[in-house]
Amino acid sequence: MSTQVTGWQTGDRAYEWAQVDVFAEGPLQGNMLAIFPDARGLSDAEMQQLARETNLSETTFILPGDPAEERERGVRVRIFTVNEEFPFAGHPTLGTAAWLWANYPAVRGADEVRLHLNVGTIPVRFQAPAAQEQGVFGEMRQRDPEFGVEPDAVALARACGLAADDLDQTSPPQVVSTGLPFCILPLASMDALARLRVDPAALTEALPGPHGRVYALARQSDGTWRARMPFHGSDDPATGSAAGCAISYLVKHGAAQSEEKLVISQGIEVHRPSRLHVRATRSGGRVTDVFVGGRTIPVAAGRFTLP
Repeated sequence: MSTQVTGWQTGDRAYEWAQVDVFAEGPLQGNMLAIFPDARGLSDAEMQQLARETNLSETTFILPGDPAEERERGVRVRIFTVNEEFPFAGHPTLGTAAWLWANYPAVRGADEVRLHLNVGTIPVRFQAPAAQEQGVFGEMRQRDPEFGVEPDAVALARACGLAADDLDQTSPPQVVSTGLPFCILPLASMDALARLRVDPAALTEALPGPHGRVYALARQSDGTWRARMPFHGSDDPATGSAAGCAISYLVKHGAAQSEEKLVISQGIEVHRPSRLHVRATRSGGRVTDVFVGGRTIPVAAGRFTLP
């Protein structure tokens, strides 16, 4: 039964909106992403306000442009959290590229979709889905990693509510960036991963500057990896940018083989199970060809109205 509300005031401008689940194996899993398919006419402040309105970890805004420029640099996309604009983030890149693959005439069904982000051009390749397959599987190539500081392990453990012997003693924590910096924190056990509790003030002291994000990893009994990324007082369900940093770190330190395909599970603690497929290459002492993939599934669509 539908109900018509009379006298309902709406704005003069309408903006279509879609929501997808990224790094998901089924609907209502993975990391949620809001997408505005045509954000032309929105100011920076309005984009930020809409990101707060959707109240998801990230919201993306597609800015259709000149076809020749899109072919050269990719489709222009901007990424916002509820607090700020990001130059790059993993699940918004993958999820937005998947939406473009399914809906944007210039790249619909293409083998590769290129996004022009603030960090530069990021390509995402897609596999044609099989019959009755949910969503689409894509794999993004991230920037080559930059390996940064190795923070004090004891202070970092304390900031995460852990003891020094909870850390993996074979590899030190290290800041890595493939577009957005994260401190990769390898742990000695799944028990330590479960007990991870970040003190924001202590973490700021242990990781000063723009590096105050921790991506904690532990190896499960079956040899696969499990991760957590504390985010806004909870856990991020799936962090594609951090997963690229993580596989770069694992390959550099010999915990993963060059070009080995691994799966990182994330989001279990917040009831949003996610699977991130990762691989990277080590050649001549350098880590390159960082790939992060996963499935994107559409779940909702609608319209926002603004004055």
